[in-house]
Amino acid sequence: MISVCLATCNGERHLRAQLESVLGQLDPGDELVIADDCSTDGTLELINACGDSRIRLLRGERRLGVVANFGRALAAARGDIVFLCDQDDVWLPNKRSVFLEALSDADLAVSDCQVTDASLNVIAPSFFVLRRSAPGVLRNLWRNSFLGCCMAFRRTVLARALPFPDRLPMHDTWIGLIATATGRVRFVAEVTLLYRRHGANASPTGERSHFGVVERLMHRIRFASALCARLISLKLSQRPGPA
Repeated sequence: MISVCLATCNGERHLRAQLESVLGQLDPGDELVIADDCSTDGTLELINACGDSRIRLLRGERRLGVVANFGRALAAARGDIVFLCDQDDVWLPNKRSVFLEALSDADLAVSDCQVTDASLNVIAPSFFVLRRSAPGVLRNLWRNSFLGCCMAFRRTVLARALPFPDRLPMHDTWIGLIATATGRVRFVAEVTLLYRRHGANASPTGERSHFGVVERLMHRIRFASALCARLISLKLSQRPGPA
């Protein structure tokens, strides 16, 4: 079973194309878990109009922000394989097959994507080249390569990554670091997504960061300390109990 976890917040403008691209690749037993962060536009009406039984809509009661909202969707996921999904991109037809093949011998996979403008005109043909993406804990603490909309992972990774630590800067970096530190990660060169950048995205990934130098340094320290704490916790939980 596949769970696609999609976080929405006032995404009406581009959401229809994304929903169509995702639902077209899901089997009857799969699910699309949508956590909505108190949208005030037509997002909820658009989702309900789909009339698709594979959609599980989680309505927000108060604004959580992107990290906590994704955490809510992930906590509700029931699938063996979990995809992260943004509200404004478009899945290419090969996405499901590429990731299922990659995850046959990995715990988490990251694919390449094409960066586009709001009208899906290609700005950069390879996010991997643009970002100089590469695996490794230290490499990704310094310069993150884990782009959530291009990630999927096994349920074992989800169990290690949840619950999210307090004040986590970004969910996809955290999940990628956990998977790298505890399992097998594959970077797949095939393009599986049109990564739409329209000036109002929830994160600046692929663009110049709007955070200052001190804030970026604090983010790295926060990730590193949270990762160490989680690895220690996981190690202690694996110790056998008293005879």
